[in-house]
Parts: sequence; C-alpha cells; structure tokens
Amino acid sequence: MSERRREFLKRAAAAAAAGAVGVPGVPGIALGAGRAPVDAEGIASDDVVTPYFGKKPVASGRNGLVITSSPHATRAAVQLLRAGGNACDAALCASVTQTVTEPHMTTITGMLAMLYYDAATKRTTYVSGGMNAPLAGLPGWNPTDLSTGRSAGVPGWWAGFEAALAKHGSRPKAEVVQPAIDYARNGFAIYPFLYGEMLVQLDTIGKTPTGRRIYMPNGALLPPGSILKQVEAADTLERLVAEGNQFFYHGAFAQAYCDAVKAAGGVITPKDFDRYEVRWMEPARGTYHGYDILASPPPDNGGTHVIEALNMLELLDLKKMGPPTESADSLYWMTRVINEAYEQGAKHTDPSSHDVPLEMILSKDYAAMRLRLMKMTPVREARPAPPPGSNHVTVVDGKGNIATILHSVMSLPWQNGLFAMGLSIAASGAHFFRVMPAPGDRATVYIAPNIIFKNGRPVLVSGSPSVGLLQNIVQNTTNILDFGIPIGESVLRPRFGGPATTVPGANYIEVDLDEKVRAAAEKRGLRYFVTSPWHFMNGSFEGIHIDPATGTATASADPRRSGMAEAV
Repeated sequence: MSERRREFLKRAAAAAAAGAVGVPGVPGIALGAGRAPVDAEGIASDDVVTPYFGKKPVASGRNGLVITSSPHATRAAVQLLRAGGNACDAALCASVTQTVTEPHMTTITGMLAMLYYDAATKRTTYVSGGMNAPLAGLPGWNPTDLSTGRSAGVPGWWAGFEAALAKHGSRPKAEVVQPAIDYARNGFAIYPFLYGEMLVQLDTIGKTPTGRRIYMPNGALLPPGSILKQVEAADTLERLVAEGNQFFYHGAFAQAYCDAVKAAGGVITPKDFDRYEVRWMEPARGTYHGYDILASPPPDNGGTHVIEALNMLELLDLKKMGPPTESADSLYWMTRVINEAYEQGAKHTDPSSHDVPLEMILSKDYAAMRLRLMKMTPVREARPAPPPGSNHVTVVDGKGNIATILHSVMSLPWQNGLFAMGLSIAASGAHFFRVMPAPGDRATVYIAPNIIFKNGRPVLVSGSPSVGLLQNIVQNTTNILDFGIPIGESVLRPRFGGPATTVPGANYIEVDLDEKVRAAAEKRGLRYFVTSPWHFMNGSFEGIHIDPATGTATASADPRRSGMAEAV
C-alpha cells in the first residue's frame, strides 16, 4: 500500500467519524458532474461531500427544490432541473441514480410509485409500479424463504418508471438515466451507511459470483472510501434505455431474472413478467383542519393510513395538548391511532380482486367510531412490520409541478444474495407476511407519498422510507401544520417510530424525547423500545414545505439518513 493510500484511508476514516462535509481528498460525491473522477489509485480527486448522518443545511428557493436520501441523487436531479427538466424528470433521475448509489435501499427489481401534481391542470395522478405475487403461488410461505428464490416478487420498478416518464416527463430517457449509468460505470466512494449495510449483510452479499465481483473483488468486502463500480449494472441500464419494457418484461432480462430465481428455488416464470402492468389510480383523498390531502391508495395503503390517522387526531385538541415531543397525551394518542391504522391495514388486499371499502375507511364517521372504541379498549400492541429498505424522493420544479416517489428493495439489502444482469434481485416477498396476495395479485405495501393543499394550493408534500414511515410523516405533518414548527427544526426533533424489530409489541422511541413524557405515555399501557437519537429505523422525512404566500419551497434532509436537500 502506498503512503498516499495510507494517508487517504486515515483521512477518510476521520472524516466519516466526524460526519465531514466538503473535506478535500475524501471521496464521496463529486460536486461537478454525475461522475466521480478518480486517480490511478482509485482516490477521488475533487473536493466532495461525504454522505453522512446528522444535521443538514436547510435549502429553499422558488425555481425548484429536490430532497432525497442520497446527495448523489439530489445533485443529479438538480442538474436535470437546471437543464430544463420538470419535476417528473428530476424525481425519476434521482430514483434511478439511487438504485446505483444506494443499493442497500433500492433496486430496479423492487417497486416504484409516484404521486404527481401538474400545476397547469391542477390535477394529481398516481401510478403504482408495485410488485406482484407469482402466479404459481407460495404454499407454505415462511421466513426461511427470504433467503431463497421464493422471496422474489414480480418487479414493477421499471414499468412504473417508464409509465411515469411517458405521461409526465419532458426529457429523453437517456438523459434521465445517464447519471445512474455514470455512477455505475465509473464508481463512487463507499460511504459509512452503505458500508455498514454491506457488513451486516456479509452472509448474503457474496453468495454469488456477481455479488463477489461487485462487493468483494479481492475476496473481502471493499472498505469504506474505496470506489464501488457496478459495470454489469451500467450495461443493463444502457440496454434499458435502448430497449425499455420490451427488454425488461418480455426479453433477455426477464429470462435472466427467472433463471436466477428458479435456480434458487423460486417459482416466477416469464409468464409472470409478460402479464405485468402498472396501474394508474385515483389518489386517496381526505381533509384535516381545512387542508385537503391526496395520498397513495390501496394496495399502496400507507397514504390511506396517513389520512386515517389524521382523521382520528382531528377529533382531539392537539393544539391544546402540544406536540408529541412535549405532551404525553399527544404522544399516547398519536402512537395509538397510527398503530390502529397499521393493524387494520393488514386486512386490506388487492382492490382489483377484493372489495376494499375505501370511502368508508377514510370517512370521518368511521374515524369517530374507531376513536370512541379505542377509548374503551386496552392499548393495542404494535404489529410487526416488514424490514426496512426503501427510498423516498420529493421534487418541486420552477413551474410548481410536484413529484413524490417511493421506490424500494422492499426487504433487507441483498437478502437472498441473488442478481440478474448485475442487478440485485429484491426479496420483496418480505411484505407478504403482512398481507399474502392471491397468486398473481399485487402486494399490499404501506408506502405513503402525499400532497397537502390549502385553498387548492400545495403547501406540504412528503413521504418517508423505513419501518417508521407512518409515524414520521404524521409527526412532521402535525408539527408543521398544527404547531408552525419550521421544517428544518421539525426533522431534528426526537421521534417515536414504528414497531421495534427486536421487542415485539413495542414502538421505537428516541432517547432524547423527554423521559417524563415517555414515562407518562407508558403508564397508560404503551410500550416503547428506547433507541439512540436520530435512529435510521424511524424514517427519513423527504418533505418540502411551500409557503402559500410567496411560493418559496423549503426542505432539510433528515439527520437519520445520508440525504441532501438542494435548491436550483
């Protein structure tokens, strides 16, 4: 090892430990173009931003704003906005870039869904590229299947991307995908969060020759700061640009995917791919204290759950009680109503083949009945949730168009260790433990893209990844709308989260949320699992607040992820 390399690794480790920003010579994201120039030793030569957990700058502007959990993706999307792209173009650019720069959170073999507001027509549309269960069915489905080919669903990511770009995009597909191709072919530096997930998944990441070529080229995991290249993925992305859905669903990729899955005990066939279709759906609709809410509908029922929870909270005097960081009453009821919505959501199945009474579920009368019954019954324990593994992207452009996208690996990263043409095969069946779809049906997933309007104008658009996405969205939404807390302060506040994976029946809660407030809520029957501050399992608020008077958009990346908000 050269002296330069030793010095680089020393500086990289120190910078990562400190959460450094803009440290010369420490590779992260090159601020110039959509690629990271490196020297002969694989060391980034530009000054860069190292993706880090912790407090981030607030970004604001009137000509466009992007927030994602990846600085690489945020910068690529902002550059596309500057080149004349709209919110849809930029959000899709960020999403496909994240499949390369955040492979521990997302993959093109997962799912993608977008809520889009067109400022010219004032119409909001929703496209669902969720995953289907295999036509063959999964009898005897159990947790051990997650490490096999039986874990794979029929992916909707690329179909959702193609459909969204065709309907709302304005730039060529090649331009939208190019930053992702650049990062895959030329590489980027492995940052702390990515390395941590690689290390945790050491059991599976190198199970196949493809996994070893990418992440263990010398027989061991690439270390933090080294350059990660995904050349096979770059080749596949280029074919997707050239051949699109034909290649993915009816051609060589579909066959390669099915072959890899079958060899590992799975049951997906080319027929499953051939019949896949995206769904254009009407958003779920609700109101809250004079605001109008549009959100993802079943089977992507997290948006429905947000509306359900806000319907119940509207019946309480939150403003009098105070935010959940300060009020045991607010903490208690907010935890209960979200747990209730999530628990009941496990009864929702694919509305294309089962009756899901959405109008009743979202009604104010139903909310009043539920809250009244909850006051009479013991506290419901938090229902177990699928593992984390997703990204959210939110973009507002200079014309007022809005795109908010959830896309995801739908499971732990590299959970089955399988790859097809350089792309990780998502173990998306992790969501089948909540609701098992009928053979060939669409999976029910609790994702929650949402846009909130006041007098017809968008004022808050958001979403979140991770186990605690519902709790995250509801807490930040009420912080901003009910208590006037600036978005940059709201994301920093202590948070309670979703079901704790290690303590059945408990909700996550961050240790710096006032212990007296937590203890008072626990005395009333709730259970919490205390975590360190800014815990990544408690979601990442990819939200943008829009001042209705000035049109200024404001965002701040959540400290619980490695994200970045940037204005045009």
